[in-house]
Amino acid sequence: MKYLSTRNSSLQLSFFEILFQGLSKDGGLFLPHEWPHVDLGALKNKSYEEVAVQIIHPYVEADITEIDLKKIINESYNNFAHEKIAPVTSIEKNKYILELFYGPTFAFKDYALQFLGSLFSYALPNASKKLTVLGATSGDTGSAAIHAFRGKKDINVFILHPHNRVSEVQRRQMTSVLDENIFNIAVEGTFDDCQKIVKELFVDEELQQHTSLTAINSINWARLIAQVVYYFWSYLQINDEEINFIVPSGNFGNVFSANVAKKMGLPIQKLHITTNQNDILHSSINKGLMNKNIVTQTYSPSMDIQISSNFERQLFESANRNSEKIKDMFQEFSDNGSYTIEKDILDDLQSIYLTTAVNDEKTLSTIKLINDKFDYMADPHTATGLSVLLNNDKNETWVSLACAHPAKFGNAIEKAIGKPAVLPKELSKIFDKEEKMTILQNNKENLKSLILSTL
Repeated sequence: MKYLSTRNSSLQLSFFEILFQGLSKDGGLFLPHEWPHVDLGALKNKSYEEVAVQIIHPYVEADITEIDLKKIINESYNNFAHEKIAPVTSIEKNKYILELFYGPTFAFKDYALQFLGSLFSYALPNASKKLTVLGATSGDTGSAAIHAFRGKKDINVFILHPHNRVSEVQRRQMTSVLDENIFNIAVEGTFDDCQKIVKELFVDEELQQHTSLTAINSINWARLIAQVVYYFWSYLQINDEEINFIVPSGNFGNVFSANVAKKMGLPIQKLHITTNQNDILHSSINKGLMNKNIVTQTYSPSMDIQISSNFERQLFESANRNSEKIKDMFQEFSDNGSYTIEKDILDDLQSIYLTTAVNDEKTLSTIKLINDKFDYMADPHTATGLSVLLNNDKNETWVSLACAHPAKFGNAIEKAIGKPAVLPKELSKIFDKEEKMTILQNNKENLKSLILSTL
């Protein structure tokens, strides 16, 4: 399997080359040259880890043997708190919730980042320099990355989050990790500002001369292939002929992984994206308008995003993999802050995705309704999806993704139902721990200087 860039379709790179590079030097995102097909029958009666091997191996087989991949995957998921790793629960006929909060930081990001941490440890001897892991987080990616890489030899981790724009639990999950290789950076700005700094540093030649920068955001292809697994896994648990998914989305990586699963042979009929009022994905797909708007702070901070990095991967697919078209598109979007998507590309997007924007009021009312009717407590991100699930056709099989443990968003839960969610034992301990973070202005040079001073 060889890899291209969304802005240079002629590239022929190996998996290890794109693993460490993260973002292509031309500013594009990596994708495989072709989509492998999976035999669904061969996945039946297998464990989560065994399914993961079958899904992931075609993408890495030139660099990692199947035996080694099994070891990497087993190490990745051996500390998850549920025997099924990602269980499916039913709330009504043909209406299911895929629970993705059984990893060490109680969010779906653990499923990809625990895999990435084990993968990096395996591949590190092939790196020419000490690794610098660089990432931006709107809430959960940061803590999942930190817990995956803490204490690992020859890897420094710099995680940017928007100052005072994540929940207290999310912040403390990051800042209470005091390992010497972990650096928490609070940027005075939005998540989009953090993400912009990360992208600019990945194409900074001076920095690349001193260290091997690698991405842990979902711009890293290895994260997406790990997320593809749980779509197949939920289908195998339900055992229906066809399946539909509702995916709360911010940076588009999770729902794009669902479309990858479809390309690999999973019989997905519909993919429904939910956003909060920061609705660039809804606006882009529903109206064909990409606009950089001001980010609004909401009860679902992980979706407080106006520039969804992984959307470029889908636009590349919808544009028939025309990398020159994508390069021009994003240059115009960067220059003008807006872009009107051409009809043929928009038609393709709308043939794959449905979208709904859910505001704070609807999010809180859904949390209360789900709790009252089904005795099920959902975090605010999950609730945006459940607001759609409740109204869907009972004759079709729908699975809505549960993104995080509700206790990570205690203020929203208490506002919705009048009492906070019970904190898991592991989370309650973080309020007594020392915090360590650096507050920086919204400027890439400040972070660049900090990284260089640690090398």
